Amino acid sequence: MTQATQVSLREQQYPLIHNLADCIEAVWRDNLDLSPYQVPEDLGYVEGALEGERLVIENHCYKTPQFRKLHLELARVGNGLDILHCVMFPNPEYGIPIFGADLVGGRGSISAAIVDLSPVHPERALPRSYYNALSNLPALQFEQTRELPQWGDIFSDFCLFVRPMGDREEADFLQRVREYLTLHCQLAVATEPLTTSLEIEQVLAGQRYYCEKQQQNDKTRRVLEKSFGTEWTERYMTTMLFDFATV
Repeated sequence: MTQATQVSLREQQYPLIHNLADCIEAVWRDNLDLSPYQVPEDLGYVEGALEGERLVIENHCYKTPQFRKLHLELARVGNGLDILHCVMFPNPEYGIPIFGADLVGGRGSISAAIVDLSPVHPERALPRSYYNALSNLPALQFEQTRELPQWGDIFSDFCLFVRPMGDREEADFLQRVREYLTLHCQLAVATEPLTTSLEIEQVLAGQRYYCEKQQQNDKTRRVLEKSFGTEWTERYMTTMLFDFATV
């Protein structure tokens, strides 16, 4: 995928998605030691069709000493649906949460915006350092909150899931993602690696549980299956989106 292609998709997308993609990459560059992540050649940039409209998917992936995979996915269906999806999978030697953010929008508004630091601890608890830092952030008010899906027990008490209304709420959501992400990167770098096999196994089990739950997202699966078929979709969801099997 050429740099021109990478730039063009986000420039065509809804402004909050464009801005959030830039924000995520800037926070990563400022706080982490990024290295290239080897994406399967046929999955970095993908084109298909959905109900007669062009579907484009673009993936940006990196790794760091603390994270085995930083994944930013941008997607667009025709001129009416824009998507941003981001997940940061820690290396199993780091008992830290999984950062995730998603935006779905287009045609003048964002219909769904979610960000969280999902715990991987067996008791679904965040590390104390994370809990304290997140608790100290100022409260935000959004006019329309969204309900988590039935499989959403992977999310923390700090999960923000809203439909931002207007420029102020969109700016507030962007700022909250920046705050969560900056805290996460800084705390991750300051975290000492785990040393016992039991602790590492618990982290792996937590990541596996997170991925299994996310793979139950029927909306994502249906869109991909309509465009690329069942076999391709299963491969994409288990190797690009939620790839615990490669740990």
